[in-house]
Amino acid sequence: MDRRRFRLATLALALLGALAVWLVSTNLFPYHSLNHDEGVYLQQAAMLLEGKLTLTPPVEGVFRPWFFVESEGFYPKYNPVPAGLFALGELLGGYRLALPAIAAGILAGVTGVVNEVFDRRTGLLAAIFVLASPLFLLDTATFLPYAPTTLLNLAFAYAYLRADRTDDWRWAAAAGVAIGLAFFARPYTAVLFAAPFVAHACWTLARDWRTAIPRQAATATLGLVGVGLTLAYNAAVTGSPLTFPYEAFAPLDGLGFGHRELLNHGVEYTPGLALQANWNVHTTLVDRWIAGGIVGAALAVAGLGVAARRGLDARQATLAAVGVSVPVGNLYFWGNYNLLGDLDAAGDGLIASLGPYYHFDLLVPTAAFGAVAALAAFDALRAALTARFERRTVLAALAAITLVSTLVLGGITAGGAGPPVERNADVTDTYERAYAPFEPEPPANAVVLTPTPYGPWLNHPFQALRNDPGYDGRTVYAMADRPFAIAEAFPDRDLYRFGFRGVWDPLGDSPEAARLQRVRERSGESVTLNASVGLPERVTSATVTVETDDGTAHYVPRETGDELQFRLVIGDTVRAVGLLEAGSEEQPTIEGREDVDVTVFADDGIGGFEYRLSVPVEAGGGQVRALTPRVEYCFDAQACGGAATYVPEESPDGVFVRTELRATNETQEP
Repeated sequence: MDRRRFRLATLALALLGALAVWLVSTNLFPYHSLNHDEGVYLQQAAMLLEGKLTLTPPVEGVFRPWFFVESEGFYPKYNPVPAGLFALGELLGGYRLALPAIAAGILAGVTGVVNEVFDRRTGLLAAIFVLASPLFLLDTATFLPYAPTTLLNLAFAYAYLRADRTDDWRWAAAAGVAIGLAFFARPYTAVLFAAPFVAHACWTLARDWRTAIPRQAATATLGLVGVGLTLAYNAAVTGSPLTFPYEAFAPLDGLGFGHRELLNHGVEYTPGLALQANWNVHTTLVDRWIAGGIVGAALAVAGLGVAARRGLDARQATLAAVGVSVPVGNLYFWGNYNLLGDLDAAGDGLIASLGPYYHFDLLVPTAAFGAVAALAAFDALRAALTARFERRTVLAALAAITLVSTLVLGGITAGGAGPPVERNADVTDTYERAYAPFEPEPPANAVVLTPTPYGPWLNHPFQALRNDPGYDGRTVYAMADRPFAIAEAFPDRDLYRFGFRGVWDPLGDSPEAARLQRVRERSGESVTLNASVGLPERVTSATVTVETDDGTAHYVPRETGDELQFRLVIGDTVRAVGLLEAGSEEQPTIEGREDVDVTVFADDGIGGFEYRLSVPVEAGGGQVRALTPRVEYCFDAQACGGAATYVPEESPDGVFVRTELRATNETQEP
């Protein structure tokens, strides 16, 4: 194959890969994946575009994004290079544009590296194998750092090999820049990939140091500049060049054996546990995440044997050694244990959705040596057929065998990729329901209060709901814990509350529905909540309970029909009035900021259900402020409290809630 055809074929493969990744990203991951780190990198990308390394929220306690370290402000636990690549996409029109560009670069890089080590045919076939790998297609379609880091590693490998072949110091310098950036992106990943090349560099110096030292010095010097940038970034955000942001976030979340811990999850990470976890990772990789599955892995092993029989040279051995350094080095990293979830549960953990992404670099040597074996088999078959048959028969037979082999490998690959794709598609279907209130776009000039199903974090799990770094975008998102402080910080914005029905479990087809509720504030000497709730025909009786931090009051309706109406009067005390009889004379008091909870239990003789209205209230100085209540209805009382948001259009017949806030001697009515 001549150079022109090789370049055209490389370009065609790169464009095909870019298109494939774009389609996967936009169709399978429109709201991002189960890995909430995507939101971290996109938030970091937005910060970089505004020249910020830290966030300074306008209200304490309600704006901390997932996996951000709290210091004088907030900064991400990850280094900024992958986010910087995603930011380049935004400069061109959208963050997602970065993903197909990264995909194209990886495929071009694989072609170039394998061509340098073997030949053009092998390089192109290796790129095809990478393109057909589910690990490549799914992970490159997400805003995670593994594909971008592999892109930088491939740029390093290609430039290094070109410099080694041509003795051109400019390629050597490019190699240093690339590996320096890879180190800045993910230091340990870069070290594992580069280790065989460092060994090769030492070998070249030992053979002919006079010739090798200028280019190796250029690579090493510029690579160390990347290390220096990493340390400088550490110093800027953590205060110490030797403290990485992830260590500042969780000091025991790092390399090594012994006790490892991240947030409330910890384990004694022993060599035995490391071997068990990584064995599971590797078997999963071979089973469904590379092209051809187990057959593809067998081809790679056979290709290594073919290369060894032909006489494995130092450059080929270096590429093969990447297949050793990456898995061996990953034994020392407990992230592979976390990737699996429950070791005893097949198909558990993030690996079931996104694959063994810490081993993304293994796609390169696997595809390279798989291509060597496939082409060796093809050439041997062609030679055998040519010796027996005429040219036309040989061509027909080779075409048929190639087609059958492609179908077999493609079928194995598709069979392995099917469950992860289906799993991610099911998650996206759930996300589509959950984020429906924000379609076609979030409300303008608004602040949205979000629930916290996983604790006090933004973007965990709601990756799609992110703030601009200046908290001045179309929509601002805040945790719902301090609604009055948030309203005071954004007096010119409309206030909304986001809630969903069901627990947050996308793999379990939950939540079932979601709601974006307009929240209004009323203030005066007292505030009245007019409420009306539906009582389906089966309901035989009802009770009303009013609760504050001070105490509880109980009421019984004088009569029940298909609707129960009452008023909640909130002043220094709280009382319910209307067609109700009080169970006692007690009227709970209010002091400061708290929630007033009103529970209506509708008894149907079997078990009944509850309505719960939670009114945020601030009382003091003879004035009361109140916000539109959070509204839930629950068939199980334990579901109330965040997992049973009332969604009008999804409610059963006869179940409804209507509320209205009014104030006496109003001082404010936005």
